[in-house]
Amino acid sequence: MISQKLNDQITRIGLGTEAGTVHRRYWQPAALSDEMAPGRSRLPVNLLGERLVLLREADGRMSLTPRVAAPDEAPTHHPAEADLQPVAGAPVYPVEERNGIIFAYLGEGAPPAFPNFDCFRAPDSHVFAFKGLWECNWLQALEIGIDPGHASFLHRFLQDEDPEDSYGKQFRDKAADTNMPVTQVLREYPRPDIEVEETDFGLKITALRHMDGELTHVRVTNQIFPSAICIPMSREMIITQWHVPVDDENCYWYTMFTSFDKPVNKELMREQRLKEHSLPDYAPLKNKANDYHYNPEEQKTQTYTGMGLDINVHDQWAVEGMGAIQDRTREHLGRGDAAIVRYRLLLRKAIKAAAAGRFDRLPMQDQPGTAHIVGPLSNDAIADSADWQAASWDYDMTRRAACPWDASV
Repeated sequence: MISQKLNDQITRIGLGTEAGTVHRRYWQPAALSDEMAPGRSRLPVNLLGERLVLLREADGRMSLTPRVAAPDEAPTHHPAEADLQPVAGAPVYPVEERNGIIFAYLGEGAPPAFPNFDCFRAPDSHVFAFKGLWECNWLQALEIGIDPGHASFLHRFLQDEDPEDSYGKQFRDKAADTNMPVTQVLREYPRPDIEVEETDFGLKITALRHMDGELTHVRVTNQIFPSAICIPMSREMIITQWHVPVDDENCYWYTMFTSFDKPVNKELMREQRLKEHSLPDYAPLKNKANDYHYNPEEQKTQTYTGMGLDINVHDQWAVEGMGAIQDRTREHLGRGDAAIVRYRLLLRKAIKAAAAGRFDRLPMQDQPGTAHIVGPLSNDAIADSADWQAASWDYDMTRRAACPWDASV
C-alpha cells in the first residue's frame, strides 16, 4: 500500500502536477488520422487535462492549441467544428503524424526524437491504428497492461477457437510453432514466473510458464515510458498501445497493430472494432451503464468474465471497476506484481529528475540517441526450459529476417 499523497503524485496529470510534467516531455497520441478526415480543418482534442483544438492549415500543416471551453466540459463532448475557437495568445503545440495517429508534444523545449520502434518504421500498409475510451485514470489502465499474470484469469477462455478463424483478435493464435492455442497455454499454466529488466525505453517484462516435458512458454512484453506497452498479438502481429490521459479520471487507449508478415486487413480490423465502439467519441458500447453485457450463462461455459470474447472489454471492466482513481492506500502487491512495482519506481525517479530540471535523466530524452532505439522484442515462444532466452531471441530474429520491411535490430 502507498500513501494518498504518493497516489496523487503518480496519478494526477493536470498542468503543474508532477506526473503531468513528466508526460508533457513525451509525444502523446492526440487523435487518429481517421478523425481528421480530408476537408476537416478543426477537431476537438482533450489531452492531459487541457481542452484543445487540432488545426489544419491550407497547406496541410497541423498544430494543436488550447480552445475556448467550459471548465466542466465532458471529456467525450464533441463541439461542432464551427464552435471550436482557439484561445488568443495561447501556446501552439507541435504535432507529427505517424502511421494513423497524430501525436502532439505539450512540453517545454524541443520535443524528443521518435524512437525507431517497429510501429513507426513499418510502412503504412502494415499498421492499423484505433482507439477507445476508458472511464478511469491512465495509471490503472497502464498497470493492467504490464501485469502478465492477469491474462490467465481475466482473459480465460473455457473453449479454444480455431486460430485460423481469428484474424485481428488477441490470444487466439497458436503458441509459437505448435498446434496449441495460446488460450490453452494461459489457461493450463496460470502462474508465470515474472522477470523485469530496466531498458533504455522503459521495462522488458518476461513471463515464464513452465510446461510439461521440460518446456517453457516465454512471453516477452514491454513497458514504453511513460504510458505505453508493446505486446505480442499473434505470431504475425504486435500491439503498441498508449494509455493517454484525457484528465485525471478518463483516458484513451491508442493502439498500433503492426504486422511482420502480410499487409494489415484494415477494413476487417476497423469493422471488428466499430462493432464495440460508438463514434465520434470512440466510447465502448459495453460499459458500466449496461453491466458490460454480462451474461451468466456465457460465464458458465465460455469465458471467465461472461462479458464476450473481446478482451478489451474484460480489461475495461477491471480498470473501471477500481473507481475513477484506484485507492492504492488499500492495495497489497505481491510477487506477481513485479512489473508494477518496478514501473512505479521508474515513474517516481522520473518525477524527481523533472522536479530538479534534469529532464535528460528521463527515459528516451537523450537526443539524438533516442532515434536509434529499435524494436522492442515482443513475442511468444515455446522452448526447452534450459535455453529459453536464446530460443526467444532466435524466434524473434527469424520473424524479422523474413519481414518484407526493414525490421532488423
